[in-house]
Amino acid sequence: MTQALKVGIAGLGTVGAALFRAIVSRHKLLADTCGREITVSAVCARDKTRDRGIDLSGVEWFDDPAELARKGDIDVFVELIGGEGDPAHSCVAAALARGIHVVTANKALLARHGVELAEVAEEAGVLLNFEAAVAGGIPVIKALRESLTGNSISRVYGILNGTCNYILTRMQKENMGFDECLAEAQRLGYAEADPTFDIGGFDTAHKLSILTSLAFGTRIASDEVYVEGITNISIEDIHAAEELGYRIKLLGVAQRTSTGIEQRVHPTMVPLGSMIAEVDSVTNAVTIEADILGELMLSGPGAGGDATASAVLGDIADIAKSRPGHQHGPALGRPAKYLEPYTQAQMRSHEGGYFISLKVEDRVGVFAAIAAQMSKNGISLESIVQRPANGSDLKTVILVTHATTEASVREAVEGVRGEGYVNGEPQVIRIERTKQ
Repeated sequence: MTQALKVGIAGLGTVGAALFRAIVSRHKLLADTCGREITVSAVCARDKTRDRGIDLSGVEWFDDPAELARKGDIDVFVELIGGEGDPAHSCVAAALARGIHVVTANKALLARHGVELAEVAEEAGVLLNFEAAVAGGIPVIKALRESLTGNSISRVYGILNGTCNYILTRMQKENMGFDECLAEAQRLGYAEADPTFDIGGFDTAHKLSILTSLAFGTRIASDEVYVEGITNISIEDIHAAEELGYRIKLLGVAQRTSTGIEQRVHPTMVPLGSMIAEVDSVTNAVTIEADILGELMLSGPGAGGDATASAVLGDIADIAKSRPGHQHGPALGRPAKYLEPYTQAQMRSHEGGYFISLKVEDRVGVFAAIAAQMSKNGISLESIVQRPANGSDLKTVILVTHATTEASVREAVEGVRGEGYVNGEPQVIRIERTKQ
């Protein structure tokens, strides 16, 4: 059998420890499947004395991940440190430049430095694998990079953050408010003490920018993603959506248009009964629309130690199956030098329309004034309903528009606010039409 593949793991948190256990417990299965043994020869973490439930005897310990990357007796450097900057960035770059394969679960690093690191990997003739960086255990990177080669992809969208999906699911199923659901998510370990990165939509934006590059052959452009989080979603919005035949999900959407690529992250209403509307709790789902295959939806665990470790292990196994002298495929699906500059799409009508909720004073003429503002901005309404607002003299007016632009909707809403009868912040949510 070929010489064992020696792995160095930088970061022994939940994922790193789960990966270590998986490699040890599945030693024979991996050897039989990959044609060579996989062993952990070196590790790095902040605290050597911490009990992680794994036996590190016989494994070389490094206090500094940079030392592991530069000097460790390893064939694969596994980066599980996190963060877009150092030490993760310098360690990965050093390992690649040294001719060491890299596996990472770090979406922030790739969103910021992915193209640069892909160039280094290609120059060194080694692999940069990152299945675990997007959608946890779902093999969406492999699907885009390998399985769908030859397809022209028109749209990629999905639920890419388990924390947000958990909160929205609890709100919908248990009639709980946002703050209560967030506190529960933090108690269960689904949300960080500072959850801004998740609930603000930024985690989803990083993942979406990576999918966009793979799907459309463009350079990663994480700064060009329109981002809205879920912090303004109320239980009233959840109820109104359900009454109208929709469910609210935080989606990341990337699609090709005649003027460029559109990338957006925001709360979205999806039709009840559609497959993506039924994706609950911390589960993730990604849908790919392609010309040859049609529509493909991948769904599964989007986070957690075991799910992430499974994806990392799959990337390591792919490296173990490769052979010296084999021409490795490019990290981003095509050579980095051939990635096209990212061109942001021009403003266009959103085909699914918009949901608009306004709390207004209960007086004569309000309905007519709202309708006039919509008409003034060229917005056609599919429906308009009103209901009493909870515990007040106000009324809630809910509008569903036909296809229109974001600019038109925002201008119309500002026009309505300017007339002085709106109380609080209006709610505007896109409606996404799905094929499944």
